[in-house]
Amino acid sequence: MTEDIVKNLEKGKYLLEHIHQEKYTDKTIAPYYSSIGSHIRHVLDMFNCVFIGCESSIVNFTKRERNCNVENYISYGLDYFDSIINKLNKLTAADLDKELKIVDDLGSGLCSVKSTLGAVLAQSHIHAIHHYASIGYMLHNLEVCLPTDSFGINPTTPQKVYADK
Repeated sequence: MTEDIVKNLEKGKYLLEHIHQEKYTDKTIAPYYSSIGSHIRHVLDMFNCVFIGCESSIVNFTKRERNCNVENYISYGLDYFDSIINKLNKLTAADLDKELKIVDDLGSGLCSVKSTLGAVLAQSHIHAIHHYASIGYMLHNLEVCLPTDSFGINPTTPQKVYADK
């Protein structure tokens, strides 16, 4: 499981290694006017929350780091990718069964649910793909090629849907 998450994060890292700084921070694309850097930062913050929460067995998604340097500077984004990928690579299969309490605000205040490290990493992985899709939309509008044909596409999406492009 962690190998697939790492492969997906490597796609984001590859993008950062090949995108120009001005495109990384561009906030001109409607409707949200966010930057690729802000999406990258958000994706990595979610994973970082998971790893921070592992220490106490409480993952609180409302307490994300939100390091603006990651949004604004590709080098910080690359370092953040490396940090998360290194932590994922150190996990064992047994680690994925660790029980955690997940805390988040779903709209009506804080709530918590029991989960496992494996489940919350799977959720973070799908969340990353969702944000990669938003980044793909932005790249298209910025006239930048996607880093791979599968960037931002969930593995369960039928191949025919995007293979004909």
